[in-house]
Amino acid sequence: MAPSIPSLHLAFAFAFAFAFAFSLHSVFGRYTSIFNFGDSLSDTGNLYYTCSSPNPVNVCFLPYGETFFHRPTGRFSDGRVVLDFIATWLGLPLVRPYRRVGLGGEGISAEEFGKGLNFAVGGATALDLSFFEERGVHNVPSHAVSLGIQLHWINKTYSSVCASSASSGCRDIFKNSLFILGEIGGNDYNYFLLDNRTITEVTSLVPLVVKEISSAITELIELGVGTIMVPGNLPLGCLPIYLQVYATSNPSQYDPQNGCLKWLNQFSKYHNEQLQQELERIRALHPHVHLIYADYFNAVMRILNAPKKFGFTNLHQVCCVDENRSYYFPMPCGLPSTIVCDDPSKYVSWDGLHLTEAAYKLIATSLMQASFTAPQFSILQQNSSTKLLQLQ
Repeated sequence: MAPSIPSLHLAFAFAFAFAFAFSLHSVFGRYTSIFNFGDSLSDTGNLYYTCSSPNPVNVCFLPYGETFFHRPTGRFSDGRVVLDFIATWLGLPLVRPYRRVGLGGEGISAEEFGKGLNFAVGGATALDLSFFEERGVHNVPSHAVSLGIQLHWINKTYSSVCASSASSGCRDIFKNSLFILGEIGGNDYNYFLLDNRTITEVTSLVPLVVKEISSAITELIELGVGTIMVPGNLPLGCLPIYLQVYATSNPSQYDPQNGCLKWLNQFSKYHNEQLQQELERIRALHPHVHLIYADYFNAVMRILNAPKKFGFTNLHQVCCVDENRSYYFPMPCGLPSTIVCDDPSKYVSWDGLHLTEAAYKLIATSLMQASFTAPQFSILQQNSSTKLLQLQ
C-alpha cells in the first residue's frame, strides 16, 4: 500500500531532519583540536615561561593553581579557566601553551600542531604596544604581547609545519578545529582605565580594538579556518578592582540588583555591541565560515544577579588578597603577604581582576549549554558523553 500524503510529509520531515543533523554533526560535531588567542583570561602557561627570570610574575607562585592542579601553571585563577572547560566539554585534552611546545613553535611536528595550540598571554592587548607608548600609558607590563604578535606566531608555525607536510593536511587541521579569538581587548581598556584616563578616551579605543579583532578574524579565514568563536568583554563594572578604584558614595552609580558600577558596564556593553555588529558584517562576506559570538558579559551577569542560586556567598569580595585585605593592580596574589580564602568555590572573584575556577566553570557551562552564544553552540555541538559528566 502506498503511503498516505501525511505519511510522505512525515517521511520527508524525518529525512530533512536527519540530513540537517548530519550536516551540523559533520561541521560542528567533532572538532579535532582548539587554537586559542587572548590574554590572561585564557592563558594556560605562555606567561609561565618567565618564571625562571630574575623577576617572575605573581602567577608563577601559589596560591595560583591551588584548586585543581595543586601548583601554579600560569593560569590566572585558583584552577582551570573557561578554555579548559570548553576543551573538556568537547572531549579534547587541555590546550597546550605555544611557548612550551616545540621551543615556541620551532621544529614542531605536524602531529603536534594538529593537537592545537594556545597563543594567549597574560597582559596581552588587541592593539600594538607602541600604541600605548605613544599615548603615554606606561603601566603595560613588559611581558605583554599584542594580538598581532600572536597571529605572527601561528603563521610562523603554520609555515614551518606545512613546508614539510601536505598543505591539504594543514587545511584540514584548520577546517576541523575550533578557533577561539579572545577574550581580547579587555587589557587595552584596563591599561587606560587604571592610568586614570577619562571614559571618553577609553571609549575612543573601541573602534580600534574591534578593527584589530576583525582583521585577525579575516586573516584566520584566509588561512582556511572554518569555525571561530569570538568572546565579548566581561562586565568591567562588576570587577572588584574597579569597584575599589571608582568607589563612590553616590548610590545612583550602582546597579541595585548586583552592586556593579552602571557606567562601566554600559561601556562593556558598547564594546560588545560594536563587536557583534562587526561579526555580522564578516558573516555576510564569508557565509561559509561559522562565526560564533560568546556572550561573556551576560554569562557573568547570570551569576552576579543570582549568586546564591549557584552556590556563591561572596559576590564582590576577593578570595586572594594582601595582608591588608586589599587588592590593586598589579595583583597582590602570589606574594609572600598573600592571604587566601578558605573556599574559593564560594567566591566569584579570585584576585580582583580574574575569576575563580568555580565562576569560570559556570561561564563555560553557560556557553556550552545555555543561550549565551550566537548561533547557539549547544545546538551546533551535539557530541560528548553526557558532556563529560557536566564538566566535573
